[in-house]
Amino acid sequence: MPLHGPTLRTAPRRSRGAVLLAAGAAATAALLGASSVPATAAPTTATAGRNGASAPAAPDISVANVKAHLNQLQSIANANGGNRAHGRSGYKASLDYVKGKLDAAGFTTSVQQFTSSGATGYNLVADWPGGDPNHVIFAGAHLDSVGRGPGINDNGSGTAGILEVALTVAKQGYKPDKHLRFAWWGAEELGLVGSQNYVRQLPAAERGKIDAYLNFDMIGSPNPGYFVYDDDPQLEGVFKDFFATRKIPTEIETEGDGRSDHAPFKNAGVRVGGLFSGADYTKTAAQAQKWGGTAGQAFDRCYHQSCDTIANIDDTALDNNSDAIAYGLWTLSGGSTTPPSGGKVFESTTTVDIPDAGPAVDSPLTVSGLTGNAPSALKVGVDIKHSYRGDLVIDLVGPSGRTYRLKSSSANDSGADVVATYTVDASSETANGVWKLRVQDVAAQDDGYVAGWKLTF
Repeated sequence: MPLHGPTLRTAPRRSRGAVLLAAGAAATAALLGASSVPATAAPTTATAGRNGASAPAAPDISVANVKAHLNQLQSIANANGGNRAHGRSGYKASLDYVKGKLDAAGFTTSVQQFTSSGATGYNLVADWPGGDPNHVIFAGAHLDSVGRGPGINDNGSGTAGILEVALTVAKQGYKPDKHLRFAWWGAEELGLVGSQNYVRQLPAAERGKIDAYLNFDMIGSPNPGYFVYDDDPQLEGVFKDFFATRKIPTEIETEGDGRSDHAPFKNAGVRVGGLFSGADYTKTAAQAQKWGGTAGQAFDRCYHQSCDTIANIDDTALDNNSDAIAYGLWTLSGGSTTPPSGGKVFESTTTVDIPDAGPAVDSPLTVSGLTGNAPSALKVGVDIKHSYRGDLVIDLVGPSGRTYRLKSSSANDSGADVVATYTVDASSETANGVWKLRVQDVAAQDDGYVAGWKLTF
């Protein structure tokens, strides 16, 4: 979120419904007292799709996976001068990381270039196949940091939250009635440049197909609040309904009103909504009473500073807000869920370094809740970042300890990275247990890491 930006209005509008919701939130706050806000399972109530059928309940988003994305963004910043700012190498590396995850999950991605402050900027847009293209539900977050720091809360948190929600769409084989689109904007910190560029180039007919744009700019502030955009009563109500199921009071978002990427969409006539956990404004005593945290301190004391690192995140707020994003998308898009190939997906997003010309390393993954043996066509999805993939030997290790060769080393394979899905006959293995991806670099001069892998049963 930039320090300054256009203000869309001078005072928030409160509909009659919003006043009633606020009154209910105040009553909830009185009951909660000074206790901290809990993180619990996502609401399980199914919603009605556009065809009148009952839509599946929104999934619980793994906060561990969201944190794994944040760790990757921190590592990218560390390797690129301490930031992920527009025009810097850290921004492009961040975009490549997000794009790689989405491409591997089956999204259709596109990169839009623009120029700002003499440097090339990039927006990343990802479309999930299917859904009515004339009715688009759109979620976005800015990907860039300021130049002074890695920007892990601002806005790694929104970036990672919508990334994991998008990947969960793919894992669950979600089939929305409406079309789902996600975007990661560039140069937001320079004045919403990327999102303005996107909206400006979008034909009026295409803008008219966007039923809602939802913006997520800072969702893991270390002294968090729970703020909901009130630009559209329906969209505001969807998020307030979610937080009501968790007995979390909310307030209308005014601190950053007009200062983030929803503004260009709203100015173009698109309905907008979103969530915000607070930036450099001070938390009041009343807010600390209902949300926990420390009164008299900023919601984020490291806002736009070098200390906006992986340590500058409140996991509970990150968890609650990530689940709220999923709830909003599932509620607004309708649809049904069919896991890919009728199977269940288990995934690890933990980074494991691969030593150059060193011993094999294992990335473990625990499978539970299944019955019988693994299938004869077990799908093994691999995402490995490596500067020379020909050096790599990759095996799947079953719960029995048996190894299944996925890839051998080859001096003729001079490309970088391994992003692939392998099929293994693992029918002799019990499905439940600890599976391992085993990787060894057998030659010198190149290195890399396991970014993640998954099993589809």
